[in-house]
Amino acid sequence: MFKILKKLKPYRLSIVGVVFFVFLQAISELFLPTLMSNIVDTGVVQGDIGYILRIGGIMLLITLIAMFGSVIGSFLSSRVAIGFARDLRAQVFRKVESFSLEEFSEIGAASLIVRTTNDVTQIQQLTVVLLRMFLRAPMLFIGGIVMAITKNIELAMLLVAILPILVIIVFFVAKKSTALFQAMQKRIDRLNMIFRDYLTGIRVIRAFNRENYEQQRFDKSNLELTDTSKRVNALLALLMPLMVLILNLTIVAIVWLGSIRVEHRGMQVGDLMAFVQYASQIMFSLIMFSMMFMMIPRASVSAVRINEVLDIEPNIEDPAISLLQTLLEKDKEKQLPDAPDKKRTGYLKFDKVSFCYQNAAEQVLKDISFQANPGETTAIIGSTGSGKSTLINLIPRFYDVSKGSISINGVDIRNISQEELRNMIGLVPQKAILFTGTIAENISFGNNTLNIDEIKRAAKIAQAARFIERMPNGYNSLIAQGGTNLSGGEKQRMSIARAIARHPDIFIFDDSFSALDFKTEAGLREALKDEIKDKTVLIVAQRVTTVMGADQIIVLDKGEIVGIGKHHELIKTSPVYKEIVVSQLAEEGLHE
Repeated sequence: MFKILKKLKPYRLSIVGVVFFVFLQAISELFLPTLMSNIVDTGVVQGDIGYILRIGGIMLLITLIAMFGSVIGSFLSSRVAIGFARDLRAQVFRKVESFSLEEFSEIGAASLIVRTTNDVTQIQQLTVVLLRMFLRAPMLFIGGIVMAITKNIELAMLLVAILPILVIIVFFVAKKSTALFQAMQKRIDRLNMIFRDYLTGIRVIRAFNRENYEQQRFDKSNLELTDTSKRVNALLALLMPLMVLILNLTIVAIVWLGSIRVEHRGMQVGDLMAFVQYASQIMFSLIMFSMMFMMIPRASVSAVRINEVLDIEPNIEDPAISLLQTLLEKDKEKQLPDAPDKKRTGYLKFDKVSFCYQNAAEQVLKDISFQANPGETTAIIGSTGSGKSTLINLIPRFYDVSKGSISINGVDIRNISQEELRNMIGLVPQKAILFTGTIAENISFGNNTLNIDEIKRAAKIAQAARFIERMPNGYNSLIAQGGTNLSGGEKQRMSIARAIARHPDIFIFDDSFSALDFKTEAGLREALKDEIKDKTVLIVAQRVTTVMGADQIIVLDKGEIVGIGKHHELIKTSPVYKEIVVSQLAEEGLHE
């Protein structure tokens, strides 16, 4: 918790302002009972109307000062808390942006959403309470005790006797509620995950008539959260009545004992009235402390969860700038030892690359070596689970290799900044992802400097122009979240247009033609020829017809390369490739 609160340093001037105005408010409130005591003991008893009016005027002025301090203090504390929450959300978001896919998998998208929203809100609410009550409560508490002692030390001892009981109650409630809040936040994570799964998978759920199952799953998680919330709220609800009961009993005792002293001339009526108000202020400050202790356990759990995100060190980090500059200043001849044309870019090389997912028992890729050159198409084919998509994910450093190296233009990609590396790549993922916005915004997503003519050109090459122009608003037509108002083939073509519009050195098509019919795919390939003639092209595909014309076909099986060559060569030399061809094209495919 303290680690999170240290991030309030940029707001220290505002916090000083809050302290000043809260102090002003507390001092003003502490003066009022004494002034009221003077009015009763001097003005009322002696019938001095002038004195009553003078002291009453002073009380009114002090009340205005207290009100002014309260308003300004509340304004400053709210501004600090809201700004702090804004900064905290930004820090969490920036940290999440730096995560590799391994860190995403470790925490989970649902939990990250809750931590960025609900948990930050808990910290924000506690910050307001701390700035207002944590400063005001001790001032009223200490000041009230001092002023009460000046009125009557014997009655003040009664307050001292009550304090340990209140402290024990608050400590007990805080200890019990912390564990319950931890469980509650985990249940919120789970409920959010289930609801997110339902929303993203609504079509599949309805297609398989699983609405009842999902309803039961949601109800179970919702009930668990409800039960935990009931328990913690019941515990917290018990605290306030106990505090109020003790407060009222204490005031009754003070009035009873004080009336005895007044009767025996050991205390004046005004002093007794002031003492009751000071006792109320002392008890009220303890109630404020109890309110803080009600919020601190949940906020502490949220702080721990936020710190878990902020403390994660990403597995993938950018190199030092000086190292990158050194590499870029090297002689180009040395950077591209295997390149026939030193002026071209996009030379991609895998050198004995192996990869294993975190906590996995076996390697997904083993000793992968090949080179892809500009102006050539390299196709990757293999059975499901052979490691094709994993291999592709290593190139933009979604994951880092476990062994070996991947280089572009002779430079290890681990020595290139992620921004620069990914600017070289135009990736069309296996699952087409579109974003809420217009068609033009989605196509220009990777290159926001494009004009409308360039956007239309990319769409035309990707065979998307026809269906876009049929839409009511053309390129200004809105795409629903996740592209749900487009078909699978339309989303794939949009995704391909986005990659084309970026003008990268390396094109990566990860099974990106699977939703296209053969006619559309043929038209796309023909239109792509001029666009990719000087580019390095990698195609991951399941269909043999997609890879047959490639300059180089890499056959993967169980994470290993079992064949490299052209189609007609692999038919003769690779049993795995021959088996794939036969299964898809029958015997005639062997002679094409």
